[in-house]
Amino acid sequence: IPVLQIVKESQQQHGLRHGDFQRYRGYCSRRLRRLRKTLNFKMGNRHKFTGKKVTEEILSDNRYLLLILMDAERAWSYAMQLKQEANTEPRKRFHLVSRLRKAVKHAEELERLCESNRVDAKTKLEAQAYMAYLTGMLHFEHQEWKAAMEAFNKCKTIYEKLANAFTEEQAVLYNQRVEEISPNIRYCAYNIGDQSAMNELMQMRLRSGGTEGLLAEKLEALITQTRAKQAATMSEVEWRGRTVPVKIDKVRIFLLGLADNEAAIVQAENEETKERLFESLLSECRDAIQAVREDLKPDQKQREHSLESDSGKVSNIQYLHSYLTYIKLSTAIKRNESMAKSLQKALLQQQRSEEDGKRTPRPQDLIRLYDIILQNLVELTQLPGLEEDKNFQKEIGLKTLVYKAYRCFFIAQSYVLVKKWSEALVLYERVLKYAGEVQSGAGAFTNSLKELPDVQDLITQVNAEKYSLQAAAILDANDNHEAESSSQVKDGKPLSERFETFCLDPSLVSKQVSLVHFPPGFQPIPCKPLFFDLALNHVTFPPLEDKVEQKAKSGLTGYIKGIFGFKS
Repeated sequence: IPVLQIVKESQQQHGLRHGDFQRYRGYCSRRLRRLRKTLNFKMGNRHKFTGKKVTEEILSDNRYLLLILMDAERAWSYAMQLKQEANTEPRKRFHLVSRLRKAVKHAEELERLCESNRVDAKTKLEAQAYMAYLTGMLHFEHQEWKAAMEAFNKCKTIYEKLANAFTEEQAVLYNQRVEEISPNIRYCAYNIGDQSAMNELMQMRLRSGGTEGLLAEKLEALITQTRAKQAATMSEVEWRGRTVPVKIDKVRIFLLGLADNEAAIVQAENEETKERLFESLLSECRDAIQAVREDLKPDQKQREHSLESDSGKVSNIQYLHSYLTYIKLSTAIKRNESMAKSLQKALLQQQRSEEDGKRTPRPQDLIRLYDIILQNLVELTQLPGLEEDKNFQKEIGLKTLVYKAYRCFFIAQSYVLVKKWSEALVLYERVLKYAGEVQSGAGAFTNSLKELPDVQDLITQVNAEKYSLQAAAILDANDNHEAESSSQVKDGKPLSERFETFCLDPSLVSKQVSLVHFPPGFQPIPCKPLFFDLALNHVTFPPLEDKVEQKAKSGLTGYIKGIFGFKS
């Protein structure tokens, strides 16, 4: 069985990607129950426990080895969970050691079973390395540095040999475990007496942006302890021609580690590591500023008195506060500038090849970053003790012009995207104006401006963008003219009145389509005709005299006949 691969995949898929050891322990328990049920290897029933052990005789399926491996992983994950909880409850450290000892016991049983002839050589080596790793963790927790170092070295040697024996894809996993073990080995070496291991440990921590696992807290405490020893000899700091005594231990430790942190940021391999290091440095700086601020409160009246007596010169503690605030703001500016550079690279890559399904960076993101940088520069000019420093104020003014030029450039880029050519052209001119002011006033401040983005490159880019913008504006004007000439829809006529004329009308597929005039307008119609019967006056009707005479002759006889029902 590939022991390390099974362990790593299980850990990554069930909680350890986020440091959730309790979730991983639950997964190990459930997998053990499924394995025992599948193999019919149950420990009795619900009423009675009957212990069983995996022996070489029943070793007919590799899942029996997985039983032992999951037992060891469950005990180890419980130990790591207790390690997290032991920060607030120290008594849990005893339970932690007990669980680690249990994990080592299961690992030894796994190694013993793998000595069987039924197991291949690779599994035997991986079982030995796994047992050595857990044994080293147990000795490390007991602070038995020599035994822990021997166990870790044995584990490292096995994994290095396995990495050399297989393909590069398979070797990646083994090399990752070797990298995890290396800081533990150096830490053990330092505690044994190898002083050179301290520098290597600090470099490992700074390159990775922090450590994880069992070594993290110990390494942080060791670095703090080493800096505290060095801080005992540090009594003052000099900044801008003024020497200030440093009496606060936290500030001393921070100032001693400042150069190492800045060097690590420069040497960072990727943007993610650099971002973690920036955040770590800013966090330490905030803690140092808070420590100085607590000393400033009781010193408020004394500081006001010193301002009156020294003609505006601030106190030492206030000047130290200004220095630390300067470090914090300068670090924030560098971090935002680093983020802006990575966004600019992403913008260039987006122009070359656009990716679907991902949120692509926009010029507006860069504008926001440069706004924050300009706000930080404004805060720098307002630091107590530096208001009268003309060189400092002029230097900050030049830096402000540089970042204003870049901010205007990306505002112009955002206008270009929405085809507002005139606004973009005006902003490009403003960029050239700011850049010219920087070049004319950067005589004595060339060294301080080296770290900033190059203004000359910006001028070259703006000149190129201006020409392309003018060409795009001309083409866009021609396109608009052709579009207006080809479609005569601006007269407001509905579709029913222009069947004979062809035109491109995009409104026909919209929700507000104009087909007919509605409601229709009033139209004149003829009135209803009057009928005069003029022919009636010229009509001669037949005479009715004979019928009238017959009725008169009938008289009484006709009356009597009518009574008796006689009809003629």
